[in-house]
Amino acid sequence: MKTVYVDNNATTSVMSEVIEAMMPYFTESFYNPSAISGRADGVDASIARARRTIVEFLGASDTKEVTFTSCATESNNWAIFGTARANPERRHIITSTIEHPAVLEVCKSLCKIDYDVTFLSVDSDGNLNVDELMDSIRPNTLLVTLMAANNETGVIFPVDRLSAVVKERDSNITFHTDATQYVGKLPVDLNRDFEHIDLMSFSGHKIHGPKGVGGLFIRKGTSLTPLLYGGNQESGRRSGTENVHGIIGLAKACELASSNIENMQSIEVLRNQLEKELLKLFPSALVNGAKANRLPNTLNIAFKDIDGETLLHQLSQYGVYASNGSACSTGSLNYSHVLSAMEVPYDYIAGSIRFSFSRLNSLEDVKAIVETMKQIKEEIQK
Repeated sequence: MKTVYVDNNATTSVMSEVIEAMMPYFTESFYNPSAISGRADGVDASIARARRTIVEFLGASDTKEVTFTSCATESNNWAIFGTARANPERRHIITSTIEHPAVLEVCKSLCKIDYDVTFLSVDSDGNLNVDELMDSIRPNTLLVTLMAANNETGVIFPVDRLSAVVKERDSNITFHTDATQYVGKLPVDLNRDFEHIDLMSFSGHKIHGPKGVGGLFIRKGTSLTPLLYGGNQESGRRSGTENVHGIIGLAKACELASSNIENMQSIEVLRNQLEKELLKLFPSALVNGAKANRLPNTLNIAFKDIDGETLLHQLSQYGVYASNGSACSTGSLNYSHVLSAMEVPYDYIAGSIRFSFSRLNSLEDVKAIVETMKQIKEEIQK
């Protein structure tokens, strides 16, 4: 039985080129880059090269603007907590109801210590109301944190435009975006389209890199207090021995992604074909975010009166691996907060499945998914 993996928004397989680039740093180049050693200097130089590669990939201008973290969750936590601690005189934050829990839960925790948080609503397609955003800005607004693309639906927020209008209203407001799902799928240029974004989170394992490494872009001049203390790594911004092999792998994954972004159109063709075939097979199904601008690889489709958990189990029995939302929220008995915010009808919301493609998928995978869904439909109707 062929395995069809279409849960790439949860994690991606590590490319062989990435593994090859990482291997020396497990063995002959295992040295601590902070050690006083000639060989350690070589490892430190490797990190510097990796940082330059990532800075170029993101369209930033200064290597000091990228700090390595353990994951996007840490980056998001740091962006929000670090901004709050660096600017205690401002105590209002704006975010959206459909952010990743790594943003939502941080904002909720700040509510408990006298911060005021505005949670912006979205429409039925997951689009943000720009007027509501502008109306929410106050004299003491500290931070606007809005994701670049939603992990469940793929719906894209126009953070380039949103950050520009926020900065036009008040240049002292810090703008953060969780770009974990966006980076590697669509072009990022932090000195052009994203020039008004102060902080941007990203992760390695979403772009065929290793788990356990991510990054935070910190634009020069942005006030941010460290979360981790104890050493002078990362120019004093994040203490802790560097995850050298992870950093090298992240850089290689960025290099590969840079050369493959142009091929995202072919991935969108696969997504659209699957969407078309599933709507033909299940005419009552709904595509969540259908009318919105979406990531080219993501399809979130809701089947009426079908239990999503059961459907996922059936798919996996046939070797098809998808998901029903955020991998970080698996195990929760609550329905997706994203689909709830979009007011997906009750008889659909429990039957929502996310298929997320990567450049390793093919038309044969789409055909296999469709054939599997046909068999499952026959089983349901028996």
